[in-house]
Amino acid sequence: MKIAVTYDNGNIFQHFGRTENFKIYTVEDGRIVSSEVIGAGGIGHEALAGLLADLGADTVICGGIGGGAQSALQSAGLQIVSGAQGDTDEAVQAFLAGKLSSEGVNCEHHHGSESHGGCCGDSEDGCCGDNEDGCAGGCCGGDEEEGCGGCCGGGCHEMKVILEGKNAGKTVKTHYEGTFNNGTVFDSSYDRGEPLEFVCGTGMMIPGFDKAVVDMNVGDIVNIHLTPDEAYGERDPRAIFTVEISQMEGTAGLKTGDHVYLSNAMGQPFPVVVTAKDDRTITFDANHEMAGKELNFKIELVSVEA
Repeated sequence: MKIAVTYDNGNIFQHFGRTENFKIYTVEDGRIVSSEVIGAGGIGHEALAGLLADLGADTVICGGIGGGAQSALQSAGLQIVSGAQGDTDEAVQAFLAGKLSSEGVNCEHHHGSESHGGCCGDSEDGCCGDNEDGCAGGCCGGDEEEGCGGCCGGGCHEMKVILEGKNAGKTVKTHYEGTFNNGTVFDSSYDRGEPLEFVCGTGMMIPGFDKAVVDMNVGDIVNIHLTPDEAYGERDPRAIFTVEISQMEGTAGLKTGDHVYLSNAMGQPFPVVVTAKDDRTITFDANHEMAGKELNFKIELVSVEA
């Protein structure tokens, strides 16, 4: 197994959304056999969860974490242990000994995007994912008045309740199963055995999911159908771009279907998928993989905390 710990000069960094480094521990037979420090690059929760999953991490140990980050990590299948402090090596040893427990969501801030541009410097206008409001294409919810309220990544801003309802602004736990129209299950908290925790009505979740939960009672189960505008938005053709292989180091070995990370104009990595490649050029798609899709959810409200 592999354990990722928010890292700062030997200690656990206390703000998951702003950590600059992770220390990755490889564990075999309950013992640490190796470790390395990698840069986080200040990327958004969704991309960061994908990065840790791609590195093979099973567990994340951190200090403070918000509902949006927890949602992204859980969706990527990672176990979260929050509220940890002190030396990273000692924390991992405590976790392996069964002496470290999680505090759940313990950061009362929403991590909004500080860098809304999806610039990569190689497309015609230098950007690969900006919508009309200037937000990158991977937003997962949002404040319709400000346009960017639901983007996941970057710094901390005060949490803003953007929906009305009895659960708005409250921490809720839900079990859910997500399916495509053909019945294929794409995600399920039931399979992971742990409900999803988030602050309802603050844009941490995709709009349709948030709106469904905001007036539910504990124990209620609802089934909803979401159009793309209620989920991850429509696909943006501007988020698809082609570059010369000779002009981008490291692309020669890529193949169609590969998921990789590129850097924007500020050096922050963002996820893309290779959609085409020939002897001279390679095409990337920075759209969210769920963009343009209709989604169905079975949602069960497990608990509500004021």
